[in-house]
Amino acid sequence: MDYLYFLANASLTQRVIEHLGTMNYLSVCSMTVIHQINGWVIRVKFKHSLTPYEHGNFRAFMNELGIPYQPEMRIQMVFWSLDTGQSPVEVMRRYQIAIVSHGTPDASDIQAFRQQFTDGLGYCPETLA
Repeated sequence: MDYLYFLANASLTQRVIEHLGTMNYLSVCSMTVIHQINGWVIRVKFKHSLTPYEHGNFRAFMNELGIPYQPEMRIQMVFWSLDTGQSPVEVMRRYQIAIVSHGTPDASDIQAFRQQFTDGLGYCPETLA
């Protein structure tokens, strides 16, 4: 099952990754993180279906941080391309989108993107806070 959410800033995105790290009884299949000008889109896919209890807990946690996201066609195509094994770099070029992370959740990907982006701008936009 996919969990697709829109988050306001990088700190919330990192909280999701930290939370997934504490859920060692759950095996995360992959997490995709996309930066958009107005926030972050994350998709979490688990290898196995969650129990109703786990599903409820995870959704409650995610709903506290962000809002469920209904992707536009271009974002759907990005996810489909990644699911078929295309490289994130190739997908970014084709769809002109910033894929910050794809695969095993890693907070250092978010931090590195944040640093490079703010260094290039000279200031930190609200979405990167």
